[in-house]
This record gives sequence, structure tokens and C-alpha cells, in this order.
Amino acid sequence: MAKQNIDKKIPQHVAIIMDGNGRWAQQRGMERPEGHIAGVEAVRRVLKAAVVEGVKYLTLYTFSTENWGRPKEEVEAIMELFCKSVVAETPELKSQGVRAKIMGDRSALSEKVNHYIDRIESETADGERITPIFALNYSSRHEITETFKQMAQRVAEGKLAPESITSEVISQNLYSCDYPDPDLVIRTGGEYRLSNFLMWQSAYSELYFTPTLWPDFDKESLHEAIEAYAGRNRRYGLVEAK
Repeated sequence: MAKQNIDKKIPQHVAIIMDGNGRWAQQRGMERPEGHIAGVEAVRRVLKAAVVEGVKYLTLYTFSTENWGRPKEEVEAIMELFCKSVVAETPELKSQGVRAKIMGDRSALSEKVNHYIDRIESETADGERITPIFALNYSSRHEITETFKQMAQRVAEGKLAPESITSEVISQNLYSCDYPDPDLVIRTGGEYRLSNFLMWQSAYSELYFTPTLWPDFDKESLHEAIEAYAGRNRRYGLVEAK
């Protein structure tokens, strides 16, 4: 069980780039889709651990717009796994007061996947304990591009004055408009980059990188990341108060 410390700074919103499923499987002589199955188990563990830690929002980079370039069989396996996970996990999420949300471009997803998105969101809508946000068919550049297209259209129609566009207005038009910006961004798997994930929202997030592959990430791993976060001083570009 995570150490309890009432004075510890708890990030309200944790975002995770879940990297390493494929490598985890290959290291064990398995097919890549088996790594994604193990990754679902890690999601289950970390979601429970986040509740214990006091996190209120947990965004998980589930499938990027660039992931369509992976082998067709792997993409199909990921999408099928998502649908099966909705069926398996929704009753438990609902009973535990978890409100699940999906963030990303749904237009490119199949009718079947969109059906399961609607299902998990509607059936867990009353949850108040924690909100896991699954970034599905998401990339930050695509999100920002689409946001500016929509705003440009409103300007052209005379519905939005260019001088009224501020960073706050842009934030209010992103996929993530209903959630606070992440306090802490974690990347597993040993890489040191954001990979097109929440680039606007992460402007002042604390970053934490770990070599642990996602299927091996657990409650202790999350606790270590939060402990590291608690030891940092977030100045948001200002001078540290004395």
C-alpha cells in the first residue's frame, strides 16, 4: 500500500505515455499484441493505485494518430482489445465510482469502436472518484490543427473576433477543455520525449521518465513518480518565492 503523507503534494492530474508493450512482449518471445494485453493489466493496477494516491484525473495515451502506421494486424488487435476491455471493465469501473472518458478524433474510428466509446462513457457518467481519460486516435498536433481550423471558420463567419483569441480561448476549444492541465506527465519505456502528447496542455507540467516498460509499471512505480513530483518546485516561469 502506498505510503500516506498528508503534507505531500498530490498531482490532481497525471498523464502517462504508456510505452513498451511491444518490447515487453518481444523480450519474452511473444507476439506484440500479447504485450498490449499485459498493458491492460497495468492500466487496471495503475488506476487503482491512482485512487489510493488521491489523483483525480488520469490521462492515458492509448492510441495515437501515428499508430495507424503500425502493422494492420496489430492495429486491429488493439482496437479489438479496447472493445473487449470496455465489456469486461465497465461494471467494475461503475461500481467503484470511476468516470471514464475518451479523448481524440472519433471520426476515423470504426462504428464498432465508437459504439463501445459511447457505452463506457454513458454507463460510468455518474462516477466522481476519479476520471481516467483514454487518449484514443489522439495526437497533439492534430488536436491543435483541428482547433485552429474550427476557430478560423468562426472568424470567417464573423462569430469570433481575431483579437479575442487568447491562450485561454484556445484551451477552451481543445479536446481536453473539460479537464485541468496535467500536473505530472510520466513516460515509461526509457524514451525521453512527449511523442505528440498533450504538448499544449503540458507547457508547465512536471516530466518524469522511467525505463520501466509499461506492462511492468505498478503501484510502487506510480508512487515513486508522485514522490518525485512532490519534491519539485513548480514556478510557472516566475521567480521562486523566498
